[in-house]
Formats: sequence, structure tokens, C-alpha cells
Amino acid sequence: MAKPALGRGLGALLGDSPIAKPSVPAPISTTAPGATPATDPRERVQRVALDRIRPCPLQPRKDFSPETLRELADSIKEQGIVQPLIVRERDGHLELIAGERRWRAAQLLGLAEVPVILRQADDRAVLELALIENLQRENLNPIEEAHGYSQLVEQFQLKQEEVATKVGKSRAAVANALRLLKLPPSLQASIREGRLSVGHAKVILGLAGEHHQRLAAERILKEALNVRQTEALVARLQARESGSVTKPGPPTPLTRDAHVASLENQLRERLGTKVHLRYAQGKGALEITFFSDAELERILHVLGISPD
Repeated sequence: MAKPALGRGLGALLGDSPIAKPSVPAPISTTAPGATPATDPRERVQRVALDRIRPCPLQPRKDFSPETLRELADSIKEQGIVQPLIVRERDGHLELIAGERRWRAAQLLGLAEVPVILRQADDRAVLELALIENLQRENLNPIEEAHGYSQLVEQFQLKQEEVATKVGKSRAAVANALRLLKLPPSLQASIREGRLSVGHAKVILGLAGEHHQRLAAERILKEALNVRQTEALVARLQARESGSVTKPGPPTPLTRDAHVASLENQLRERLGTKVHLRYAQGKGALEITFFSDAELERILHVLGISPD
């Protein structure tokens, strides 16, 4: 099945609402004399005072690189703001829906006015559009992306499948992103800063205890381990967690443990939940964790099993 286009259904979210009449000074027309105005009044560009615009608290992106903002400011200085900001009226001011980087760059330049398109949108639509805009530009780090999905799930009661459809991602991608938020804050910070990759994080999530998760992260950073080496490390820590290291007999070859850990990770990605695979000499058990009836039904659906 082809992956849905990013932002599919966005018109239904924002495009069908008429523009609110803003309580701002009369807009300065951007239409050239004699030119035919846009047929859709919702796309009418206005110029408003920069100090009337406020950032949106729902914006999933929290980290803005000073260097890239300066580069954008230099571009705006030369070319102007080519793409208008999208805003909505909120408590007497204009709140950003999309375009916070352009707004911040305009502040750096000390611009008095910026071009905007005014729309009506509820909080859910704002969050969805902000996520879509940032995902299209690959501006979000993995933790910001995960928090955006989490807001849609928890604040607006959307199912993971619905979130995936809204933002044009697979359900497994959304589920795997949300799992990152189960890591300790210190590890989330390392992912946000790019010191740990998402691949490392997926392997670390195979460890149940925060102590071992932190221990694994410290070893990864100290020894610059790649993902394959991390799988081997996690396999050893999993054996320590289960107490299998105290059992008599020759130790299980490290390559086999790493292979089991890799299989676990593949199962987690496929099912979007915690999976524990125990294996020794052709025998073992597979444990799949779920936290609600709805999640159980979803897992059964992924496995091709009807609960009826």
C-alpha cells in the first residue's frame, strides 16, 4: 500500500474555515495594480505589525539553531519573506500557526511588518499543521516529533492510526517515535542533541530498568559504539537483568545474543509495543506487552488475527 501523502486531508482541517476579520489596522494590499486578486479570499495576504504576533505554545519545535536563523535572516534581507506566515486570532493578538523560523528571523532583522495569512483553526488543527510543516522540512529532532505525536494522542484523544494518517507516516513509525518518550530524560536529551541516534535508542529500549538504560547510554557515548555493537552490549545487560549470568555452563555466544536482541527490535518495530524474546538452544518464549483492550486489538490486527 502506498504511503499517504504528507498532510493529506489538511484542507479539511484548515481550508474550509473562512478568514476571521482581524482587529488589526487595515491591511496593506500586496496585489500589484491591475493584477487579478486571488480567487480564494482565505489566501489573502495581509501585512501586520510584527509585535502583534506571538509564538504558539503548541509548536512542537523547541530548538532553533542561532546559525540557521541568521542564515534565514540574511536571505530575508536580500529577498524578503517569500512565504507568508500563517496566523490565527487569539486573545487580542495574532498567534502563529506556521512560520516561527521566519518570525524569529524577522525579529533579528528588526522588521516592522511581515506578510501573513489569517485563518481560523482549533488547537488540534494548529498542532497538526505545525507538525506537518516541520516534518516536511525535516526540522524536528526525534524527541520533538515524539512529543508532537504524544500531544495528538493524549490531548486530542486520537488513535495512533489516526495520527499516522494525519501526518503521512506509517503507524509503526508513530508508535516507535512515542516509545522514545519512555526513556529517562537524560537519554532523551542526548537524542535531542544528536549524541545518541534513534537506532541506539531502539536498542536501549530493550532494557527494562532505567539503571541499565543509563549504563548502556554511557558506554555508547564513551566508547562510540555503533548500533550493532550496542545490540551486543544490550544482550549482555539483558542477561544480567534476567539473572542468567549466574547459571552454570558455558556462556551463550555473544553473536547469538546480539541476534536475539535484533529480532526483538524488529518485532517491537512491527508491533509497536514492548516485546521480550527468550531463547536458548532452540527453545524459549515470546512475550508481547499491551496496556489496553484497544492496543490488544491493534496488535491482533497487525498479526492478521480477528478477535471475534
